[in-house]
Amino acid sequence: MNAEDGLVAIAREVGACTRCPLYESRTRVVPGEGPSDARVLIIGEGPGYNEDREGRPFVGAAGQNLQALLTLAGLKREGVFITNIVKCRPPGNRRPAKSEADECYPYLRRQIELINPEVVVLLGDTALKQFFPGSSLGEMHGRPVTRSGRSYFPTYHPASMIYNRTLKAVLDEDFAALGRLLLALAG
Repeated sequence: MNAEDGLVAIAREVGACTRCPLYESRTRVVPGEGPSDARVLIIGEGPGYNEDREGRPFVGAAGQNLQALLTLAGLKREGVFITNIVKCRPPGNRRPAKSEADECYPYLRRQIELINPEVVVLLGDTALKQFFPGSSLGEMHGRPVTRSGRSYFPTYHPASMIYNRTLKAVLDEDFAALGRLLLALAG
């Protein structure tokens, strides 16, 4: 099975998933979107209100912020694969429980294996802790970490600058650093 067909199969499985209680309140699943051969895979926390209604990741205010940040890194939304730790909206936009993230992780792991990106961007604490438990976003943001030949790039979630405007400059610098990393990896 090629990567594109594999991603379609995962989306179907996610659509029928009842592994955790999040399926009970979802409107639509949000498996992710983007090219099956993306160099960059972006992982957020979970779908919000707009994402739950549209079935697409990062379409609300955080998505507008992400779009601007991608431009700083020299990327276009249509060139990256965007997904979340959980594929269903947590009620009230709460942070996903560890058990919910763990139940959804097999889908995410398979997406990463199929796409095989050079860089995985971890947006926010929930995404960071799924891959690097016990680590601190404040200490790790903006610095790539290599594991098993793949670069992981932790940074703050684009929604954070909606609530804390001082993080805009931090996110701008982090995404500029992501752009430099991508140039260095391209040789």
